[in-house]
Amino acid sequence: MKRQMKMIAYAVEPEEIPIFEKYYRNYDIDLKLVDEKPNPANIALANGYDCINVLSDTYITDEMWDGFHVCGVRIAVTRCIGMEHMNQAYAHKLGIQIFNITYSPASVADYAIMMMLMLLRNVKPILQRYLGQDYTMSGIRGRELPNMTVGVIGAGHIGQTVVKHLSGFGCRVLYWNRHPKEDLEGFAEYCDLPTLLAQSDIVSLHIASNKETYHFMDPDRIAFMKQGALLINTARGPIVDSAALIEALESGHLSGAGLDVIDGDRNIYYRDHKNEMIIHHEMAILNSMPNVLMMPHAAYFTNQALEDMVHNSLIVTSQCFKDMKEQQ
Repeated sequence: MKRQMKMIAYAVEPEEIPIFEKYYRNYDIDLKLVDEKPNPANIALANGYDCINVLSDTYITDEMWDGFHVCGVRIAVTRCIGMEHMNQAYAHKLGIQIFNITYSPASVADYAIMMMLMLLRNVKPILQRYLGQDYTMSGIRGRELPNMTVGVIGAGHIGQTVVKHLSGFGCRVLYWNRHPKEDLEGFAEYCDLPTLLAQSDIVSLHIASNKETYHFMDPDRIAFMKQGALLINTARGPIVDSAALIEALESGHLSGAGLDVIDGDRNIYYRDHKNEMIIHHEMAILNSMPNVLMMPHAAYFTNQALEDMVHNSLIVTSQCFKDMKEQQ
């Protein structure tokens, strides 16, 4: 009799449950859903399971991988694109195969463009004034996106979608990537990074977070940006040096920033901190600025993206399990 793959999915949100229920039987999976994030205290829940399915808000340590390995786990998937929390090198030493997934790139792409528009039109101070019944116009005159040059750093699925969606606004679009993309011909101009930074009124980040991209936007690169430019980060927090960003905003070198993520947000976002003190000075400074728009890592959170995240995590792991069984 063919054995089913046994999967335990951690940190399952209520919105994800019906999606798991919709698809898991199609892939012959014996599924357990738990709402807890993976941690050393609940590793035993995975005992006898072939696969763990996780999200990005918990870093899996060497000790946790050791525990999962003892439980029999041989496959792991994260229901997101980023892999920095998976500690892949150590998992691979134990023979555990690691996967990430893709989801609707329009979710993050459109969110990045939304942040551009909100910053250009000073939506944050307008909303703050409106709540205080201040309906005056002084200091909130906006700028128009068609008059801007937008630079997109990173041309993966999301970066490419940003470029293509921006084409409808009539603005000039530049992009930098390790290699030019044929799919972007006619939509944007490929250029080197210094050119992009120097000429762009808006810079939008769409690169992966890893050792090579840690503080990719450092003091030197931020200083090279055009005077009065905006910086948008819907990728990962560690890509931007927050101290350097604060200095550039305080000096007036940059006119604003849109941050769906911030360095050090892993244990802050996706949690309820009402009536608690959050010890993150840079986050507090940036959030106090009227020209900085901060969101809680929510760019991906659409109906389509959530369905893709769950469904694709089942597809990739079931295929891996099938391949492993055939090789035995």
